[in-house]
Amino acid sequence: QKKTFSRSLRKPSRCPPTHPFCTAQQLCRTTLINMAGQMSQREADIQMMLAAGCHLGTKNCDFQMERYVHKRRSDGIYIINLGKTWDKLMLAARMLVAVENPNDVVCQSARPYGQRAVLKFAQYTGAKAIAGRHTPGTYTNQIIEGFLEPRVLVLTDPRTDHQPISETAYVNIPTIAFCDTDSPLKLVDVAIPANNKAKHSIGCLYYILARMVLQMRGTISAQNPWDVMVDLFFYRDPEELEDKPAEEAAAVVGDTSAGYDATGGVGAGAAAGGPWGE
Repeated sequence: QKKTFSRSLRKPSRCPPTHPFCTAQQLCRTTLINMAGQMSQREADIQMMLAAGCHLGTKNCDFQMERYVHKRRSDGIYIINLGKTWDKLMLAARMLVAVENPNDVVCQSARPYGQRAVLKFAQYTGAKAIAGRHTPGTYTNQIIEGFLEPRVLVLTDPRTDHQPISETAYVNIPTIAFCDTDSPLKLVDVAIPANNKAKHSIGCLYYILARMVLQMRGTISAQNPWDVMVDLFFYRDPEELEDKPAEEAAAVVGDTSAGYDATGGVGAGAAAGGPWGE
């Protein structure tokens, strides 16, 4: 029996079911299953970012963004490594979850393509959203009405949102920003490399970040998935929304039957030579 036990110590894979090494094997198996689930989620997110065009950069590349570039196409456009983008999204989500009060997180976008995504991100995560022009002194001037003291700031474009970045440097607020290949990284603490020019790319990035935050908080899980569509985070052109009622009205008019007369029968009576046509 002693020899059998010593052999089982040397070869824990052949141990009997009641052996204490089985607990460690079960833990390892559970860990591998969890890792496989994470990998599948990572691959699905990368495929979604590919479909949204998050990997497309510009024809210029900042020297600090070279570490996130995978290659350069023949037409001169830099391709972003989406594996590093996903890792940075996970890092940003961990920072946002570490904030005790979700209302202390401010997400901001001065560009129209990111305003709807910012509002939806704030709605689902409990953060504050600033969509539109930034009021100077929002983070430094305590006298103004809209003064805020956030713990973390999330920005869409560090070039367009340069004013809030420079203000947060005075009050020691960490900054998370979606950075393209030509974006300046000055005073940016966590740069998420991605395409911040296209509306689908911006919406997809905010959607994945919001889902990661909710997963880490325990609000959603594999058993309780998030039932929100990524389309809600996409920018919608106001002209398209105005044209929709006209198209619906035209469709309704086109569906009317041939025997219906919108004039109430006046034209029909006149055409038939009835008493109204006299």
